[in-house]
Order: sequence, then structure tokens, then C-alpha cells
Amino acid sequence: MKVLGLSSGTSMDGIDAVVVQFAVAGSALLARVLYKATLPYSPQLRSRLGEAVAGAALTARDCCQLDTLVGQQFAAVAATAVAAAGPVDLVCSHGQTVYHWVEDGSAIGTLQLGQPAFIAAAAGAPVVGDVRAADIAVGGQGAPLVPIVDVLLLHRPGISAALNLGGIANITVVQDGRCVAAYDTGPANALIDAVAVTAGLPGCDVEGRLAAKGSVHRGLLDQLLSDPYFQRLAPKTTGKEYFHLPYLRGAQVAAGVSDLAVADLAATVTALTAITVSRAVLDAAVAGVYVSGGGLANRTLMNQLRSCLEPTPVASTAELGVDPQAKEALAFALIGWLTAHGLPGNVPAATGANREVILGSITALEPPQLPAVLERPPKRLIVEDAL
Repeated sequence: MKVLGLSSGTSMDGIDAVVVQFAVAGSALLARVLYKATLPYSPQLRSRLGEAVAGAALTARDCCQLDTLVGQQFAAVAATAVAAAGPVDLVCSHGQTVYHWVEDGSAIGTLQLGQPAFIAAAAGAPVVGDVRAADIAVGGQGAPLVPIVDVLLLHRPGISAALNLGGIANITVVQDGRCVAAYDTGPANALIDAVAVTAGLPGCDVEGRLAAKGSVHRGLLDQLLSDPYFQRLAPKTTGKEYFHLPYLRGAQVAAGVSDLAVADLAATVTALTAITVSRAVLDAAVAGVYVSGGGLANRTLMNQLRSCLEPTPVASTAELGVDPQAKEALAFALIGWLTAHGLPGNVPAATGANREVILGSITALEPPQLPAVLERPPKRLIVEDAL
């Protein structure tokens, strides 16, 4: 089955697309990557989405416009992917999260925009969308969902971890082929990106150069580390609706450092990410950690992480055959494949759900031709990147 996975994470730096040819081989699922690309949002749409995520008041008209515009951008990406890789049997689109409703540590609802009908029309295939809601309906956090990939990739003896450094950092700990913990540790690039934008940089601190010029302000760092989220037990989830520029400004006021130099601010929030992520990894006592996401390109952040975690080996997911920048899109392609085969896609140990459930709903412009339901899910995922 040939599946197109589409994803845009909390960094909102673009829409990731991966076309994967899946085939069952005994207890393993073979995944051959045929196409991968990242296409940026238009600057205007990214700006509007950033305002929405940061808490701007939205009318029903605003929500309708954003849902349509995001859907059309995802559709354009899908059309490009199909033109390059040929027809697909299915698309799975995560859409763009604009709000994850969490109260007292529990997710109550979630909203991903990007109308699937536009994608279905552009791709000529049914679309699995709205993938987080089912997990929340059975008591889960709706996140993280990528652990389904981590569990299958790290199916081996011992304890290892997968770490994704997107806008938010999340970790999956796998022991002897079983997920024992998975949760959002807090911000990865969210606050770093917010500071970079205030410095006039194009959306991120490229290679961590801005942070490297600054010095960590201990008072502000302590104020940030005192946030209750970091003490909360897993499973837990968060997003840029919480960790954003107004949040950082509030922490600066509380710490009495409203006029901190931008390089020092970048250094401080980079240290925050390194410390909170490394604590999660060290608490898990893993034999090694595999990293993906945009944060992998931030040399300052990665140097700090390696220093904090020494002697624990830190490697890229490329060593597992997975492009670190394409992992989330691959995850949603896998979730789409699982849904099409009647298999659950959530990991209750990761989300806190009370049971496994099939994720998403299917939008099809014609009667969908779905494969037969499989009785047993695969135990391992073997990825071959043909590019």
C-alpha cells in the first residue's frame, strides 16, 4: 500500500511530505520511502497561524478561512508529491494544530486545521485526518502519537529512547520492544524560535549562532525551570499555545529582567531546552538516544545536550534508516496505513488512553477501496530510504 504522510509540527516551518510503500513481511512491516520534501507555508499564512497559536481572538470567519487556507496548502503539497512519486492509495494528514485544550494536566479537546477534502481532491485518494481526537475520547492526551513509530523501530532488548526536537520536545522510552513512557518534556525550539523572530532572524536560530553569542541568565533560567509543567508526572502534553513569546515575557517580568539582551535570552531558553530534555533522558536510564526534528540542526543545543547526557550515546535517527527531518511525516503515513487496515495507532503508555483505538476519520470523494482488516499488528518497522 502506497501512503502519503503529511505533517506540520508546532514550529510551523513548513509542511513535510513523505510517500511510503508499505509491505508486510512476516511480523515486520517494511517501509520504503519513495519521496520526501518540505514545502514552506506562505509568510502570510504562517504569520496568521502564529498569531492564532499564541492566543489571538478568532472569529468563526477566521477559523473558516484558516481551515480552508491550510487545507489548500496541504493540498498543493500533496499534488506535488503525487506528481513526483506517482498515484497513492491513501493520504494521512495531521493538519496544523492551532489549539490543544488542556486543563489540570488533562487534554479535553484538540483542533487541527487543514480541510481534508481539498487534499483528497488534489491527491485523488482518500484522506485520513483528525487523528488525535479518538485518543482524547478514550481518556488520552491526544499526544504524542509518534511513539507508534518509535516502538516498532526500537524493537530490541534493553532500554533506548527516541527524542524529537520540534517546537515541543517529546521523548519515547522503549524497553525490550515495549513503550514504558512517552511524553512532551516541554519546549524544544518553541521559545528559541520566538526569540529568533524578535532578533529579526528568519524563524529560527540557525545552528544556534545567536545563543552561542550570549550568556545564560541564571535568574531567568530558574524562573522558567520553576514552571509546574516540568514537575508534572507523565503522561503529559503541551504546545505553543502555552510555551510562546508572551509566556517568556511574563517569565522575564517575574524574574526582573525585562530588558535582557536578545543573545542572552536565546542562550537562556536554549539552556532551558537542554536541561529539561536531558533530565527526561537521564531519568529513563537509557543505553542510547536517537534524535530527530529541527533541533538536531541547532549545534549549540545539541552540544549542550551531549554534554548533559555524557556518556549516554546521542545519535540521529538516520542510524535507524529514518531521515530526522521526515520522521513525523513518516509517522503519519504509518498511522494512515494502520487505520486503513483496522489497526490501532495510539500507544496508551504514551498518551494515557484507557485502550488502543483506531485513529482518524476518512474523507473520500469516491467510495474508498480499503484493504482487508489485519488481525495482528506488525511487531517491527524496517525503513529503507530509497532517496
